[in-house]
Amino acid sequence: MNKPSQSALGRRSLLSTGLALLAASPAARAQSGAAWPSRPIRIIVPFAAGGPADGLARMLGEQVLGPKLGQPVVVENRAGAGGVIGVAAAAGANDPHTLLFGSISMTIVPHLQAQPVGYDVVRDFTPLAQIASTPFLLVVPSGSRFTDVAALVAAAKTRPKGLSAANSGYGTLSHMTAELFNQGAGVELEPVVYRGEGVLMPDLLGGQVDLGFLTLSSVLPHLRAGTLRALAVAGAARLPELPEVPTLAEAGFPGIEVDGWQAMFAPRSVPPAAAARLSAILAEAMADPAIRARITGFGAVPASRSNADFATMVPEEFRRWGVLVKERNIRVD
Repeated sequence: MNKPSQSALGRRSLLSTGLALLAASPAARAQSGAAWPSRPIRIIVPFAAGGPADGLARMLGEQVLGPKLGQPVVVENRAGAGGVIGVAAAAGANDPHTLLFGSISMTIVPHLQAQPVGYDVVRDFTPLAQIASTPFLLVVPSGSRFTDVAALVAAAKTRPKGLSAANSGYGTLSHMTAELFNQGAGVELEPVVYRGEGVLMPDLLGGQVDLGFLTLSSVLPHLRAGTLRALAVAGAARLPELPEVPTLAEAGFPGIEVDGWQAMFAPRSVPPAAAARLSAILAEAMADPAIRARITGFGAVPASRSNADFATMVPEEFRRWGVLVKERNIRVD
């Protein structure tokens, strides 16, 4: 009796695998990722419609995920409580067709709240890819006597809480960057809390407050107009838009680095095979010059960190902000 050929055996093996998968329960097929996606994808954005995060999520859904996955992609804005409402909704969805477009705030806010926020960043989500960064700069009014960080720090050390630092809201990254600066530089700036960068700008321009750690998009027009002065970039590298402005590390204060990242996450309910597919699709998109140009158009810096590095960074970020909040005794009342 003739033995089956290797090619015949291979065909039988593939057929057996396919039949087994068809016979498997829906849950088993979902776990393998073979049945995914079987319906439209929902991306929860924990911020209001019309903002940069919303625009980035919609762009990725329309130009990247929808065409690659062969399913419509719907963006759902669930704003409120510093992003907690949307992030908690994504964590609790228990739906493999729900994704989250999150930000660095999801690693900060849980440490500020007296009550549980309804999600665990490390346990409940799989980081897929960093999409963009929002650079922060240390800026002062153009009429300020400070022309470099060293002079500002020296003055702050002689007068604890004698210099005021405007921020865009208690617990925001603007505020937390100033707290990180306090810790790293050994100073005590007096926080002045506003409801957004647009609200604080008149007081900063007029010199009613001494400084602020603010986003590049909000300060760049004023820097170009000469009404604000940038002393340093609160990040790991200089910015192409302002190549003459040093980083805080270059200014003599290493370790005070903030990456206001925005990224795509999959809740743990998304099958591992599907998460790996999503991660690969997003990595390919982030290498596309056209996609990177669109990200720049939203006032953000396209991410250069690999997906693997980003996945490692998320729990480290969560730990770092937890330590800062505890050591600085920062709480939202």
